[in-house]
Amino acid sequence: MKSRNRTPLILASLLLVASLLLGACQTATPEATPEAVATEEPTITEAPVKTEAPPPTDTAVPPTDTPEPTPEPVGEPLKIGVMSDLTGALALFGNEMWSGLQIGFDYATGGTMTVAGRPVELIIRDDTSNVETGAAVARELIESEGVEILIGNSSSAVAAQVQQIANENEIVYFAAPAASHDIVGKNWNPYTFRVCRDSAQDAPTVAKWAIENVGTKYLILAEDYAFGQATAAGFQATFGAMGATFLTEAPIFAPSDTTDFTPYIQQILSLEPDGLILIWASNTSAQILFDQLTTQGVTGNIPFITGFSSNDLTKLLDAGTVGSVGLIVYHYTMPSTAENDYLTEQYIERFGTPPDLFSECGFATAQAVVAALEASMGDTSGEALIPALEGLTFNGPKGTYTIRPGDHQALAPMYVVRLVNIDDPDEKFFEKVAEVSAEESAPPCDAPNCE
Repeated sequence: MKSRNRTPLILASLLLVASLLLGACQTATPEATPEAVATEEPTITEAPVKTEAPPPTDTAVPPTDTPEPTPEPVGEPLKIGVMSDLTGALALFGNEMWSGLQIGFDYATGGTMTVAGRPVELIIRDDTSNVETGAAVARELIESEGVEILIGNSSSAVAAQVQQIANENEIVYFAAPAASHDIVGKNWNPYTFRVCRDSAQDAPTVAKWAIENVGTKYLILAEDYAFGQATAAGFQATFGAMGATFLTEAPIFAPSDTTDFTPYIQQILSLEPDGLILIWASNTSAQILFDQLTTQGVTGNIPFITGFSSNDLTKLLDAGTVGSVGLIVYHYTMPSTAENDYLTEQYIERFGTPPDLFSECGFATAQAVVAALEASMGDTSGEALIPALEGLTFNGPKGTYTIRPGDHQALAPMYVVRLVNIDDPDEKFFEKVAEVSAEESAPPCDAPNCE
């Protein structure tokens, strides 16, 4: 076992609030402010919220290298239903996605909110990361609002239900930011696409670095639900293929509502792994977990392998974690692209803070939707839109995105970063250790059509 005085490896899981390593992915307000306050009894919004192109300002237009929009004839309005956790357990992530999505549609349509001659209406619903609520709002958006495309869901459990409903109604659905690999794996259907991260990308992103710098003996502590289970399986497979060993045959799973982690922590301490892979998304229990890992002597002695999360959660990390290295899906300081510049400028302009973990996910999803609709000339039928999306390549905030035809998962770069502070006023918390290419971080293709 390697010496215990090395810096802990912390990757505050894209789930630290209720699902990134998601199930994926999630706390803000229905107004899509970056910091949310959850209500005791979140309800479905009663009326659609429709976004319109912002009034022209020096900052509310695409970059100068984007051509001026050409006036198009006004066709039938295109209603797009958006479901996101705005007030529930994953609201942090849900609001990040929703905010980025709005800016992405503005960018991709050149500020017109029109594509292929059709005015775009975004109709938002709060799914509160509740499976029954999510299914109900999906059906309401389809049956009552007449939406032609569905986007969203912070929880992978909700996304698993919604993708079935979309498939039954032959409506293309973009999972965002729900990250469970099953969405494009065993639950795959031809109408489901995902431009956002797949949790199975996390392990390939960090495994090589971890084995070379941390050690080869590991334990996994994961949240016991679909997201945690699928992500844990991905880490086991990826680390194992690279020569790592696990000190328990199966991962250590704990319920999402755990308040006393002592039995799990004592097991970890007794086995003395080189590294502890943490897979947790639920916000409240995650804070309890990290507090108890610190008070019971794990933090600082056993490196954590997980993922850095949203800026609000990074600020809550113990100062002793500064210097840690881990993976992150996106941070606004990492990419150098025109799309990221626009996203950052507009996010600060509209919301007063830089874009966050899943803001890129929403922005890039909007780009893919618009690009496919332009190719299909506004036709949202599966016959037209599915082939337009399969193999689609476009430049987004992180660089080049390509939607893999076999499973409809987009591939894009990921990052290994070092935490340099937890209190920068501009939320510049990280320095880049490595950019992991789309090919190197690609998840396994497990859909029926994969070759």
